[in-house]
Amino acid sequence: MRIGVLGTGTVGRTLGSALLRSGHEVRLGSRTAGNEAAVAWAAEVGDAGPASEGSFADAAGFGELVINATAGATSLDALSLAGGEQLAGKVLVDVANPLDFSQGMPPRLSVCNGDSLGEQIQRAYRDVRVVKTLNTVTAAVMVDPGLVEGTHTIFMAGDDAAAKAQAGELLREFGWPQESILDLGDISAARGMEMYLPLWLRLYNATGTAVLNVEVRAAG
Repeated sequence: MRIGVLGTGTVGRTLGSALLRSGHEVRLGSRTAGNEAAVAWAAEVGDAGPASEGSFADAAGFGELVINATAGATSLDALSLAGGEQLAGKVLVDVANPLDFSQGMPPRLSVCNGDSLGEQIQRAYRDVRVVKTLNTVTAAVMVDPGLVEGTHTIFMAGDDAAAKAQAGELLREFGWPQESILDLGDISAARGMEMYLPLWLRLYNATGTAVLNVEVRAAG
């Protein structure tokens, strides 16, 4: 499958490399083609599979499926540059968190409680099938859940069942067992998933490592 990854930071590059290893073609997108980090990534991982880079619009147009791995505070701007016509009808896997660092650390959420970044994206692009997932773990764990010992849980949310099934296929390729993937329902569940981040940051500080996750167990 051709997959466009929007964002050239650690998350975007990590996801792009894992997707290549799974046999996908990947184009990493940024605001302008020729982004230094994207060019270096494409050169570094070229032996793993068909890797390329370009603008957000290039990556969105290239991908049969698109991943939003941009900084959450700028995700809507990035998607605007990608272009609604390039995204129309596609599954958009949103892994971003709306973190606001304007008042220092720890960051606040720029949207929360009655709304979420995932919902904002879905409202702005009604013909795009948004699936929120992978935003509750660090990049390395996204693509290698075995880094955390034992069983643990990854969440997803979205309005389109077929889109969630497709996102679930990617999760399983990354190593997430089906029983560890918990579907929380429609895209409004992105509120809780994004609001988990302040707790995740406290867990990170308390344990001294970002390689961590939680497991959800139901009684009985």
